[in-house]
Amino acid sequence: MRTQSSAIAPIGIAVSGRSGNSIGTLQAALGVAAFSLTFPATAWGLESFGPWSLVAVRSVLAALIAGSCLLALRVPLPARRHWAGLAVVAAGVVLGFPLLTSLALRTSTTAHAAVVVGLLPLTTALFSALRVGTRPSRTFWVAALVGAAAVVAFTVQQSGGTLTSADLYLFGALLVCAAGYTEGGRLARVMPGWQVVGWALVLCLPLSVPATVVALSYEPVQLTWHGVTGLLWVAAGSQFLGLVVWYRGMAAIGIPKASQLQLAQPLLTLVWSVLLLGEHLTVAAPLTAAAVLVCIAVTQRARG
Repeated sequence: MRTQSSAIAPIGIAVSGRSGNSIGTLQAALGVAAFSLTFPATAWGLESFGPWSLVAVRSVLAALIAGSCLLALRVPLPARRHWAGLAVVAAGVVLGFPLLTSLALRTSTTAHAAVVVGLLPLTTALFSALRVGTRPSRTFWVAALVGAAAVVAFTVQQSGGTLTSADLYLFGALLVCAAGYTEGGRLARVMPGWQVVGWALVLCLPLSVPATVVALSYEPVQLTWHGVTGLLWVAAGSQFLGLVVWYRGMAAIGIPKASQLQLAQPLLTLVWSVLLLGEHLTVAAPLTAAAVLVCIAVTQRARG
């Protein structure tokens, strides 16, 4: 059985001081960049698949990628004490968030759905304070609240200020994802982040495989270039590779600070929405971007 020190060593966060923080920030930022494509890719995927089929198939494909890596590297099973945490990651990040946002995106634009990830950093920090015991400074919380408020105001304005039935799905997705991020960030301190993601995906296979069979039998499939591309991205990019670097970044710089980098995610998503989906933005975008970047800078410098 591996000792805790041997489990930590492969994470690649042994670099101390400013260099280690820079690497961790870069990894978390790469995760945010990958996640920013999730909503546009999901919108593409829904052109070919129903919401239940899309989530089930993406989970199976991501699990096959992760399982292949685990088998190839002969990674031993996690310790029994970690399985409960992995179940939380699986329920929140692998199944809950993709399903609820896919259901929401049937009637919501990606701009409106971006309000979820706008609130996610603050919610993740709250979950972290409750679960891990982190205590960020008052400056941190003020900057986080201001940044979240700016993102919420922008995304609500983009949607015309009207709340839809999709909001229930979106707020549910916000809660389950924040719980999964927090638990995944905690586990990434004692095992490599990619293994946290990999085992969570594999843990879902007994559910995702039969769900795929049932969903595909009930929901019609019309394969298009957009649909297949969207499916492949949410499976390989959002569901696996993005989570790998994201959890490594959280383990390196801490859950609250890493979560605040996600304040930039809605704005990145809106950029992709214009380029990939042809959605139109207002002149409020650059003003919001500037406000969010200032808040990110403050939260990254604030000490807990």
